[in-house]
Amino acid sequence: MELGSREKAILALERRGFPGAGAKERAIREELGLAPVRYYQLLNALLDDERALAHDPVTVNRLRRIRATRRTER
Repeated sequence: MELGSREKAILALERRGFPGAGAKERAIREELGLAPVRYYQLLNALLDDERALAHDPVTVNRLRRIRATRRTER
């Protein structure tokens, strides 16, 4: 199975850079129609999905490394 359009849009948003505080959250609301909390829940689940890794390995691996670093810092 392939990723759905929402999952692909989430990964595409993560590939982008954002200029300032609040810009990413605004893009999440405007482009995806999601609350930021829900977005991050979906993103976290997506990082464990092998289909996401196959679709965009660079982004998924980068985000997995960030997540692992933050977990060890706690």
